[in-house]
Amino acid sequence: MELFLQQVFNGIMFGSTYAIVALGLTLVMGILHIPNFAHGHLYMLGGYITYLFVATLGLGYWPSLLIAIVVLGFVGIIMEAVVYRPLNEQPHINAFIAAIGALLVLESAVEVIWGPQGMRVPNPYPHTFEFLGIIMSVQRLLVIFGAILLIVLLHLFLKKTLTGTTIEAVAQNREGAMLNGINVNRVSSLTFFISSGTAAVAASFIAPIFVISPAMGAIIGMKAFIIVLLGGMGSIPGAIIGGYFLGLIESLGGGYVSAAYKDVIAFGALIVIFSIKPTGLFGKKEG
Repeated sequence: MELFLQQVFNGIMFGSTYAIVALGLTLVMGILHIPNFAHGHLYMLGGYITYLFVATLGLGYWPSLLIAIVVLGFVGIIMEAVVYRPLNEQPHINAFIAAIGALLVLESAVEVIWGPQGMRVPNPYPHTFEFLGIIMSVQRLLVIFGAILLIVLLHLFLKKTLTGTTIEAVAQNREGAMLNGINVNRVSSLTFFISSGTAAVAASFIAPIFVISPAMGAIIGMKAFIIVLLGGMGSIPGAIIGGYFLGLIESLGGGYVSAAYKDVIAFGALIVIFSIKPTGLFGKKEG
């Protein structure tokens, strides 16, 4: 029983990270209909920005996290304006190719600056304690509760503010929003800022727990994209539930079968789900 509870706790922690990353990707894909396959590498860059300010410049953890959000947010704005905006009227394959180029540039830049070896951000909360046989660390609890807080705040922003309503209006009808005087380019930039900022939060939360490396963006980007498909394209609740589902499947599979095959088990479970419901958990068939 203790093993099961431990794996559930670990799965919730992983799922919290996946949910935050997938949430940012969902915003871009659901609202702007842009397949930002470089999103995982923005997550990776967020981890290194946090490392720069914490480990290299000696700044505190929380100020570094805030700086990482702002810096990565502006990186997202630049990416949207330079890489994706010129391709608005082009087929999605063009944006897909551009995203591959962007992720290669990000990964190569990190390797040039920090090298290919893995690094770890100093853990600001290394203390651990036991509850019901579960070994918990303060930093892992921070990941879980921080993710919940971020999800709630983002929901309130989208549903209760004028700016959030504007973003949803563009998601529902881009042309109609333009006819009503909404600056679609400004909304696109803001959406990329929020999307990239959430990736920075996820990376900053997880960087003190696991080693960061230039290659980490590829696997998290793939998982985030699959979570978006699992939850249903553009569905924010679907991205959140899909993220936690993947985290739990990975953790339980790694704990009871083999940690070496946890990704295989998780992706195998997702294939089964897609074979039953191809549109995802919250996706709808197009009429």
